[in-house]
Amino acid sequence: MPGNTFGKAFSVTTWGESHGPALGAVIDGCPPRLSLNEQMIQEALDKRRPGKGGATETARKEPDKVQILSGIFEGKTTGTPISLLIWNKDAKSRSYDDIKDIFRPGHGDYTYFKRFGIRDYRGGGRSSGRETAARVAAGAIAQRVLDLLDIKVIAYTISLAGIDAKKKNLEEIDENRLFCPDNEAAKRMEEKALEMRKKGDSVGGIVEVVVQNAPSGLGDPVFDKLDADIAKALMSVGAVKAVEIGSGLKAAYTTGSENNDPITPEGFSSNNAGGILAGISNGESIIARAAVKPIPSISIEQDTIDTLGNPRKIKVSGRHDISAIPRIVPVLKAMMQLVIADHLLRRFQLEITNNSLLIKDRQDGRIV
Repeated sequence: MPGNTFGKAFSVTTWGESHGPALGAVIDGCPPRLSLNEQMIQEALDKRRPGKGGATETARKEPDKVQILSGIFEGKTTGTPISLLIWNKDAKSRSYDDIKDIFRPGHGDYTYFKRFGIRDYRGGGRSSGRETAARVAAGAIAQRVLDLLDIKVIAYTISLAGIDAKKKNLEEIDENRLFCPDNEAAKRMEEKALEMRKKGDSVGGIVEVVVQNAPSGLGDPVFDKLDADIAKALMSVGAVKAVEIGSGLKAAYTTGSENNDPITPEGFSSNNAGGILAGISNGESIIARAAVKPIPSISIEQDTIDTLGNPRKIKVSGRHDISAIPRIVPVLKAMMQLVIADHLLRRFQLEITNNSLLIKDRQDGRIV
């Protein structure tokens, strides 16, 4: 079916279902002679891996060990498609037998059935958040491309269950389970999430993704704008319901004099644009935020219908997160990595040798 491939110069196709034997990704367009091994990918997957504990997380335990099947020789990329495999180890499909003919509110059950006339009811099949493991693996490879130009992508939780981070200390991101840059706020978020879990409910939040050291000139007018592709990438993650770039919605409540970023000989004096003007990066940090909805699988009784259209009641039991945060944080980071790597390779040709990196502008062939 269409819609499984993202990107043009650096493209990723994901495959697999939540309760199938495995899932994975095929990456095409990665430059040759780039150092890459499974451990580089595994470090990113370990941050998304389910079953690590905490108030928000599922009890499903998956090792998410990645295998590289192609595209690597003697520790270097060959320029051919890179195929990745991740086995599913802890799927319990029988948990879904009782609700296989009932549509779960908030899930893709109803829409997948209407679109294809058939659906994999085991954990949502292709629409499951489990699919995002393949994205994170692909994002780790994209980051290897970004490393060539010292481009960094950082993602963190700034709100969960109505509790906002009051500060952004990036050193604290890896000091708590929620990838929050405010340890004190993270504690309150965990407490609130645990309270909601006991009630059988779930919570949503907001994740911010920042790209540091991105070069100016990435993005294409008119329909391939960089911010448009970022919005699509982040919105393609199932739990995301809104995306902001830069000042985002606040821009609608300001004046031009307040929202414009003055330009000085030293650069921009503010960054309300979020590092992008007219769809093209301006050299400032690229800033995006994604609004993440509450997990729809809750044990509170809800109204729904079955596949024959009959009214039904449903309580969703089993092993579920109560928030897509924190596991969605590395997923959104990966999608940003994919967008930036794709636009970087659309603009520049990167030639890697043993001792140097040659960067050519694809438009005029000049060496950058």
